Amino acid sequence: MRNKLTNRIFIGTALVAFILIPSSFAAAPSPEPNINIKGYYANDKAPRGRVVRAAIVIEIPTGYHVNANRPLGKYAIPTTVKIEAPKGVSVGPISFPRAIVRKLKAVNNESLAVYEGRAILRFNVTVPATYSDGWMNLKAKVRYQSCNDEVCFPPKNQDIDFGISVVGANDRVQRANGWVFGGR
Repeated sequence: MRNKLTNRIFIGTALVAFILIPSSFAAAPSPEPNINIKGYYANDKAPRGRVVRAAIVIEIPTGYHVNANRPLGKYAIPTTVKIEAPKGVSVGPISFPRAIVRKLKAVNNESLAVYEGRAILRFNVTVPATYSDGWMNLKAKVRYQSCNDEVCFPPKNQDIDFGISVVGANDRVQRANGWVFGGR
């Protein structure tokens, strides 16, 4: 009889303790990363009638990744970019970086193609010789899904605008942002 009473007291105490333990003691969910996305040009100005190289740089905090543009997982949402340019300006195809292949707990150790750290997406922009404005602004819509080793977050869209002065075909331009374009 004493064992039954002791067991009931133990079970009752355990239930009360479990109910009263603050939720702050539970494992906190991982915060969504602050993914930073910016656009850059390889020159300080864009000459009319010429091609200027451009890039979108995605900065991914340590411990996180975004899915590559061609993810291996069938449920992984790819990183995509859509660029809107002024009338007459043409934008070439986007060159995505080579993905890193990782096996992660969040997807039962399935192989995923991801970007980590810094992902640089490069493309060419052609300014027509007849372009009349002194400024060109590109609008990019970047869609990505970020994850860590434990969890994937809902996909996000991030819009960026990045502009450049437009000058004559024979005006002098300087190289810029060599860290993005390899100093070439």
